[in-house]
Amino acid sequence: MKKVQIEKIIEILGKEIKKFKLTTLNSIALKNDPFKVLISCLLSLRTKDAVTLEASYRLFEAADTPEKLSKLPVERIKKLIYPVGFYITKAQRIKDISEVLVEKYHSKVPDTIDELLKLHGVGRKTANIVVTIAYKKHGVAVDTHVHRISNRLGYVKTKTPEQTEFALRAKLPRKYWLVYNDLLVTWGQNVCAPVSPKCSICTIREYCNRVGVKVSR
Repeated sequence: MKKVQIEKIIEILGKEIKKFKLTTLNSIALKNDPFKVLISCLLSLRTKDAVTLEASYRLFEAADTPEKLSKLPVERIKKLIYPVGFYITKAQRIKDISEVLVEKYHSKVPDTIDELLKLHGVGRKTANIVVTIAYKKHGVAVDTHVHRISNRLGYVKTKTPEQTEFALRAKLPRKYWLVYNDLLVTWGQNVCAPVSPKCSICTIREYCNRVGVKVSR
């Protein structure tokens, strides 16, 4: 297996992703509101980007602060976020989180991973995304795209996203932590698909070990 030139890969992807639309979370991040990033991230779990974005905008039109969202009836939240995946569970969860933010955090979203993980339903991926995207602090956000592509490149050899996060924390140069998630998520959505990736048009193919790739386009 050839050595993965991660610096070169990141340099190329930094230019290539400008061809594609911003991810939902980066679109939301432009509003400079950690609360919106947190809620949008929770909505995005197991949901397509376009659906997440539309649901986020509908919800924030009705309630865009922890105070306002905590006062919305769960049934109303369900209707606003439908058809995101697991919308019934998510509606209750984001209402509960909003109430906790008001009661325990003075309506301010925590800016550390440890504190974010205290919020019910917030996992390491979400916590890292809030820290990196909303607060521009160092963290390594790992979703399915980041986990898959990092392993496909041959940069890490892990079985779960959480294992990938810690492997990247140990190996990935710290200066790339803030951009790594966005680069790989965008690439995964548009080129490096889970099944039959578009290797024929991939501009980082020569640097990729294509681990586990059996069929490609």
